Amino acid sequence: MVAKRALKNPHVSVVLVSMDEIRKKIFPKPSYSDSERDAAYRCLVLIASFLSKEGITVLLDGTGHKLVWRNFARAECPRFVEVYLKCPVDVCVQRESVRKNNDAVRKKLYESALYRLRKGKKFRGLGKMPGVDEPYEESPAPEVVLDSSTESPKVLTEKAIKKIKKYDSTIFA
Repeated sequence: MVAKRALKNPHVSVVLVSMDEIRKKIFPKPSYSDSERDAAYRCLVLIASFLSKEGITVLLDGTGHKLVWRNFARAECPRFVEVYLKCPVDVCVQRESVRKNNDAVRKKLYESALYRLRKGKKFRGLGKMPGVDEPYEESPAPEVVLDSSTESPKVLTEKAIKKIKKYDSTIFA
């Protein structure tokens, strides 16, 4: 993961802030409503903003499918670099089927959302899924764009590091 690579530089303070971790701390019994999701993303961005203003490099781990959230991050974090990983839903389904156990993330999110879409069956604790129930709102000009359907995560990581270095050469020294 990019974050692990960044942490290898002892001269740079790097913190990974994960949406899944933030959400479960703020909302122990999440409803995944639109207002709750908005609050969670605002918290994610504000944490990043506070840390970055102290000279800490922050990597945000979250889908951030609403443009308004990424614009908020851009406004709050002066050195914000958006890395947009294009990923078709079928690739999301395949990847989550092999994802390692993570208690912060519900299993089979995309598979359940697609089933719900086809059959109309509700799933408790499953909110709107980006790419299934609502679109991913693309930014007009993200700093880094990678197509994750064509290359392995390892290759994508190397490409992301190379491109991010153009904006912050200290993070991956």
